[in-house]
Amino acid sequence: MTRSARLLELIQTLRRHRHPVTGDALAAKLGISLRTLYRDIATLQSQGARIDGAPGLGYVLREGFLLPPLMFTVEEIEALVLGSRWVSSRDDTRLAAAARDALAKIGAVLPPHLRHEMDTTTLMAGRSDAPGLDRDLMALLRQAIRSEHKLRLTYRDLKGATTERIVWPFALGFFDHVQVLVAWCELRGTHRHFRADRVTGAQVLDERYPQRRTALIKAWREQEGVPAADGN
Repeated sequence: MTRSARLLELIQTLRRHRHPVTGDALAAKLGISLRTLYRDIATLQSQGARIDGAPGLGYVLREGFLLPPLMFTVEEIEALVLGSRWVSSRDDTRLAAAARDALAKIGAVLPPHLRHEMDTTTLMAGRSDAPGLDRDLMALLRQAIRSEHKLRLTYRDLKGATTERIVWPFALGFFDHVQVLVAWCELRGTHRHFRADRVTGAQVLDERYPQRRTALIKAWREQEGVPAADGN
């Protein structure tokens, strides 16, 4: 691994973690000595990377340091294209358009050889066979999650019974056959999963829910035994 590639990998490793990572862990990940790691961190800091920490305490990358898209590897380009195609295959035109726009912005600044890889990749995403979605509803659910506001839902269960409830939405799960809203339900007093195709009415309330979204996600993962993604 060249030094430039190693520095990029170091930045990417730090980006995947929101909390301090020890020097030993970073050195082991990169296959280098601690002394080399300290030199690499000093080099990145001199180039503007906001890396906080010290030997024995761990290191964390603060926001504000950007790497140009030309630093993407071929595998990263393939992952971006495949992810974009998967989103575009869902029955959600707003997200599909956003995925295509994001990919176009990345492609516009890629060097020719990587742009060629993006344009010619053969990784495909199959069409979704999920029930037709209410696009306005999905946009409303995403808005409520982003703003951490309560939702008033009208929901039809498996037996066809309809209930109205106040929920604290904090996640959306996209699966091949269904989309699921994950929320704290005030009626049940616990986390609940709501199929989007069974939501017959939804209203974003002015009131914010009393916990942060990240705290709700953490509690839900612990309750459901869902492993956390890297850095979360």
